[in-house]
Amino acid sequence: MTALALALTIAGAVLIGVSLGLLGGGGSILAVPLLVYVADLPAKEAIATSLLVVGATSAVGVLPHARAHRVRWRTGLVFGLAGMTGAYAGGRLSAFIPAGVLLTGFAIMMLATAVAMIRGRRSAEGKPVPHELPVFRVILDGVVVGLVTGLVGAGGGFLVVPALALLGGLPMPVAVGTSLVVIAMKSFAGLAGYLSSVQVNWGLAAAVTAAAIVGSLLGGRLAGRLPADLLRKAFGWFVVVMGVFVLAQQLPGELRSNPLLWAALSVVTAAVVVAMLRRRRGRRSGRHAERDLVVTGQR
Repeated sequence: MTALALALTIAGAVLIGVSLGLLGGGGSILAVPLLVYVADLPAKEAIATSLLVVGATSAVGVLPHARAHRVRWRTGLVFGLAGMTGAYAGGRLSAFIPAGVLLTGFAIMMLATAVAMIRGRRSAEGKPVPHELPVFRVILDGVVVGLVTGLVGAGGGFLVVPALALLGGLPMPVAVGTSLVVIAMKSFAGLAGYLSSVQVNWGLAAAVTAAAIVGSLLGGRLAGRLPADLLRKAFGWFVVVMGVFVLAQQLPGELRSNPLLWAALSVVTAAVVVAMLRRRRGRRSGRHAERDLVVTGQR
């Protein structure tokens, strides 16, 4: 690896940490493309390394949340144990799946994640907050999310946080804090699954992890000073661009060099995201109109 590539990789790792500190997720979404296209690692080694980076960064990031009592420990540990089972299984299964298929699955996960980020999540304000969530549902969601994480190295915080917030109505700060426990546990389990078939460059992995931890501390400091919605949506659109790039890279060489294809992919992806946002706004407007009718006694 050249000195420039190493410097860009370390700088990108800081952004990975900032993402985790600010948004409670997004680490793997950035880590895998960074390690594949900048550090020039093979796809499976990049996924394994990203699991180490995100797991260690999340483990450090949970500490300030724990001090502020924003962690549901039983829920996090049960979800994490279930996720570890799924993640380890996903990591072992990855040995039998071609790297191109894994990267295509990763790109699709990026786009799905980006849409979820841009749309936002349903607020739990005004609802009773359970101290812990139902064990059976936590286990089921944990296994599914863990399997996805182990296979493609993605789907950490941006699958765990919505699961916790929508499943039991946890407030977002509590869901984020609890999710970091889950992400750390299942990332290390997924890494264990990969280590049976993949060699990791431990020197590079340590440098990237250290930079990501520094970034997470910086992100934690910035979290209360920047508009969360603006950050989430901006990051979501950035992930859309990255997802289209990774997806296009899996196409045959003659298609990859066609600028019209890139333009078409970008337009189609943006159109799909905008259509989903408009549909959601339409449903929300309908609910508000119905609520107004109830309040005014017209229904």
